[in-house]
Amino acid sequence: MVSQAGRRFAWRGAPVVLLTLGLMAAVPAVGSAQSGRADLAKARTFYNQRQFDDAIAAATAARRFGDSADAASIVLARAHLERYRERADPADLSAAREVLGTIRADGLERRDQVELLLALGQSMFLEDDFGAAAAIFESALDQASAADPVLAEAVLEWWGSAVERLAGTLPREPRTAAFRRLSDRMRLELARSPTSAGAIYWHVVALRGAGDTDRAWDAAVAAWARARLIGDRAPNLRADLDRLVLSGIVPDRVRQLAQDQRAGAESQFKAEWELVKERWK
Repeated sequence: MVSQAGRRFAWRGAPVVLLTLGLMAAVPAVGSAQSGRADLAKARTFYNQRQFDDAIAAATAARRFGDSADAASIVLARAHLERYRERADPADLSAAREVLGTIRADGLERRDQVELLLALGQSMFLEDDFGAAAAIFESALDQASAADPVLAEAVLEWWGSAVERLAGTLPREPRTAAFRRLSDRMRLELARSPTSAGAIYWHVVALRGAGDTDRAWDAAVAAWARARLIGDRAPNLRADLDRLVLSGIVPDRVRQLAQDQRAGAESQFKAEWELVKERWK
């Protein structure tokens, strides 16, 4: 029972989540160290501006200097992954995989460690290895929450997408178990961060995927109302919820009824949803 909502999906079903890379604080340095940090800062700026060709060039330059090599490699790998999503050139995916294998994780700062895990998971996701990707994203959740809220949101989004894609390949019982695990974690994330758009959405998806249709409906109604709290992210969240309810949850509720009751029930459920949207504009 995989969601058909199309959650912020771009090419091959990957979430459209471009995490802004943290900029390095100014650090007194001379000679090659200063040059390396300058190139790293430029690489991050180009990445944030979605100028991935320039980001790759600057990150490649920054990798020549020891103190910036590993952080620059993360930028380089992620720029290749984003360019792959834009152009579907397998060479970018191969380049990202190769770069990720050179990074020494033990010397990285916490945020860089999470970005490395995120890049590893993204690489596996884009190669359709959804189980491994989901495992990596899940392992990064707690560290991401401690490092940066925006980073945590990106990891949540990718993890939800990976679990959803993985579940679509599983038999019924393992699929239900995967969605229940996702639901349990998203419920905890909502308790910790009630305005997390990712947790709000994926909790509904997970309940539906686990077969808890009535709870999924209630969660969708709550999510629509809760969207009031998340500012400029609300329109995208509500568009995703609307598709999920109309193309997923309503048909699920209808299928639970006798055949002769379905046509009228579908119209009634849709009318109820429209009333929810009207009440909680």
